[in-house]
Amino acid sequence: MNANQSGTAPALQQTLTTFQLWGIAVGLVISGEYFGWSYGWATAGTLGFTVTAIFIAAMYMTFIFSFTELTTSIPHAGGPFAYAKRAFGPVGGYIAGAATLVEFVFAPPAIALAIGAYLNVQFPALDPKVAATGAYVIFMALNIVGVQIAATLELLLALLAIFELLVFMGVVAPGFTLAAFTKGGWSGQDSFSLAAIPGMFAAIPFAIWFFLAIEGVAMAAEEARDPRRSIPVAYVTGILTLVALAIGVMLFAGGAGDWTKLANINDPLPQAMKMIVGDNSGWLHMLVWLGLFGLVASFHGIILGYSRQIFALAREGYLPHVFAKIHPRFNTPHLAVLAGGVVGIAAIYSDELIKIGGQTLTANIVTMSVFGAITMYIISMLALFKLRRTEPRMARPFSTPLYPWFPLFALAGAVVCMATMVYYNFLVALIFAGLLLAGYGVFHLTRGNRAKLAAAA
Repeated sequence: MNANQSGTAPALQQTLTTFQLWGIAVGLVISGEYFGWSYGWATAGTLGFTVTAIFIAAMYMTFIFSFTELTTSIPHAGGPFAYAKRAFGPVGGYIAGAATLVEFVFAPPAIALAIGAYLNVQFPALDPKVAATGAYVIFMALNIVGVQIAATLELLLALLAIFELLVFMGVVAPGFTLAAFTKGGWSGQDSFSLAAIPGMFAAIPFAIWFFLAIEGVAMAAEEARDPRRSIPVAYVTGILTLVALAIGVMLFAGGAGDWTKLANINDPLPQAMKMIVGDNSGWLHMLVWLGLFGLVASFHGIILGYSRQIFALAREGYLPHVFAKIHPRFNTPHLAVLAGGVVGIAAIYSDELIKIGGQTLTANIVTMSVFGAITMYIISMLALFKLRRTEPRMARPFSTPLYPWFPLFALAGAVVCMATMVYYNFLVALIFAGLLLAGYGVFHLTRGNRAKLAAAA
């Protein structure tokens, strides 16, 4: 009998292994190796963006080592929402939950559009938006069918995506030249000057895209067989895998030819390979098809992530309780899966609303998602410091190494990212702030639900 039938609080099944959690960690993020990051070249150049990416990689490394302490101490489907709520109360929980929701609901439409762009290379008559909508329908259905099927598929897709990225590097390696990578590498100039610095700061959202959503493993913690042991292994090996792949992809793509032709497109890897093998090579066709595995892995994984966030918020009374319902047969939060999909498909077709500030639709969706992520990173690190002080005896199966320096660096890096993103993306920042304010209205309207749940507990 599931939770809905028994009348108790809805609960998820604990079935995920360490290897599956690693697959989720890598799969959630790996689409960031395929597209999105190259928009950073448009403002920073290859060398300037490399500096930005190294800083962001260091921020993520220290963040993940710190975040793992929270995830293993409080294994909850709400992830950051649960940590902030425990540290700062309901309002803190709302801020973290809403920010995470923006991150995980706005990332999938950007990935879906990239899936459409990749398919359009093979089928020019296929509208990328139609393909993106089709991807939503297929992978929402797979996420509803069951978490074991979803996690096993995610692991397979992640492994195939890693293999494909290694193939890409191997195929373009013979044509790689360092001169091509470094030409105009400092915001269009061959040598560094102070004029290159603004472009490096403006490129921060696209460096974050390399690693965005790895924290989504936290939202699968409630479904892990042994979260206190398996999550640290999944997180640490996952971030190391992704850092190595990001360096390789960026280096080989930039050295394949004229990197400026890759800076504002959704399919930089196939276009980079064209520079080496030509338009009709079998390698190119293989890349396009296998490249879809990386995009699909992240798309599929983030649907899993946003559905758990919506489910957790609804279960705690922050959203309408209907979204906390679990499917009677598949034991998955099916209505939460569908709700996030409706918002994502609407974003795909909202060109005039989201295509602002001279940026492409995809670039602005990426930026919106990053605003949510950075807000969540900041409040999560603040929650870590608060809980260390107020709950020193809380069970911590994994302790942050080099505390307090790792979380302090992650916090400082996130604050720098937020300040620069607001400066360079002010209109998107206003929309993000408007979403949080609208959500706060829902938070107020649902306070009666929370009071009833607290009374029944």
